[in-house]
Amino acid sequence: MLLQTLVDTTDAVAATRSRLAKVDALAALLSELAPEEVAPAVGFLVGKPRQGRVGVGWRGVTSAIGEPAAEPTLTVGDLDELLETLAALSGGGSTGERARLLRAFTERATAGEQDFVVRVLLGEMRTGALEGVLTDAIARASDRPGETVRRAAMLSGDLGWTARLALTGTADELAAVGLEVGRPVLPMLAASASTPTEALATTGRASVEHKLDGARIQVHRHGDDVRVFTRNLADITHRLPEVVGVARRLPVDDVILDGETLSLDEDGGPRPFQETMSRFGADAASETLLHPWFFDILHVDGRDLLDEPLETRLAELERVAGPYRIRGEVTDDPEVAERVSREALAAGQEGVVVKAVDSLYAAGRRGSSWVKVKPVLTYDLVVLACEWGSGRRSGWLSNLHLGARDPEGEFGEPGGFVMVGKTFKGLTDELLRWQTEYFQQIEVRRTAGTVWVAPTTVVEIAIDGVQRSTRYPGGIALRFARVKHYRDDKEPGEADTIQTLRALLR
Repeated sequence: MLLQTLVDTTDAVAATRSRLAKVDALAALLSELAPEEVAPAVGFLVGKPRQGRVGVGWRGVTSAIGEPAAEPTLTVGDLDELLETLAALSGGGSTGERARLLRAFTERATAGEQDFVVRVLLGEMRTGALEGVLTDAIARASDRPGETVRRAAMLSGDLGWTARLALTGTADELAAVGLEVGRPVLPMLAASASTPTEALATTGRASVEHKLDGARIQVHRHGDDVRVFTRNLADITHRLPEVVGVARRLPVDDVILDGETLSLDEDGGPRPFQETMSRFGADAASETLLHPWFFDILHVDGRDLLDEPLETRLAELERVAGPYRIRGEVTDDPEVAERVSREALAAGQEGVVVKAVDSLYAAGRRGSSWVKVKPVLTYDLVVLACEWGSGRRSGWLSNLHLGARDPEGEFGEPGGFVMVGKTFKGLTDELLRWQTEYFQQIEVRRTAGTVWVAPTTVVEIAIDGVQRSTRYPGGIALRFARVKHYRDDKEPGEADTIQTLRALLR
């Protein structure tokens, strides 16, 4: 398939707010792809190519763009092959070779294809073709039940692989997709509530568990082979030898565990999140150790537990990993839930997660069965721009422009971001130095006082609420916003939505 066909489809999807029209357009596209093109094309559409990041930033991409071609000749396979080559480059001279390959490729691309390639490389697809819409399109194109496609995607953790199986395999093969030790699954997510009592009213009898200020991990063990994955399903086994060691000591042969990892101080209390993330993202050895704590178990010794109630899973978790289990209590008493929350906060944790004891593990979904409660409202937003500071912060990029995700294009481009406020509060000198260097690397344009950046950086912001405002297009503004920390473990597509923030007005 010509790459231009993919470009034309994404343009059509972006031009409509109708979910049905998006699904129709994407289903028609999927039906025309050759089997070997399906997985790459799906990755391009959601801004997550199968090669992952290929070592090219905004400056590297834009400096390599030449004059566009008049007629389309590139194919989906050509772009996939380019990314494969770029991902394999390393060592001295690799930067120059990437630039040469990119320029040679983009000189063969039309203007529309050049823009598409830039967005794929930077993870900046704003077509509204998010995973949910594309999953429905896969079901439509393959004539398979939507629930079967969704479950296969969640359990495989790979929408492109699922699409190819749905389109080229049998219905039985698709339905047979299940848990596989060593292959990560999408994590279950939690809704939010303002108090443990409010959360308990939603869940009923529940396990009220400490919410750690750490990094989400999924640990797979088959014999002595251990794999550790992030919430985004990246394999980071080589970075966490201490977690691998813990997993190997557990009294099982096969297991899949869901949990968090964080660094502890000398007294056993949690260190700041940034210290955990600094160690979490480092390839080199470090004196900072990361300790694993588990809150769920999805498989043990040949037995899948996804469809077992939480109460059953917790009993197995206690048997398998009791010393490493996150603290909590099962209760239907609001006073007990409030007490556990106070104990968690006193121990330096973020708050609690209240989980219905009869809940199944809904991989990749955010529902009302799990409800997180924090004493301060926090949301994951995306940095859109940054202003140069003044006074003591002169010479540093300081005041952040913050955007919420707008999946349906209610306030702008579908799949884009809508600005909801600014803040410079909570930024340490270390963060100021880091963001001054980093944001200029992903700069899109600048004015005298502001550097506009590719919307790829997620930051966790604490707020006291929102208020109605005509200053920003979403009709709201953040109240007393301050930076908690940058979320290197999250993608822009995981940021909170403008609809979630607007719901705080009620």
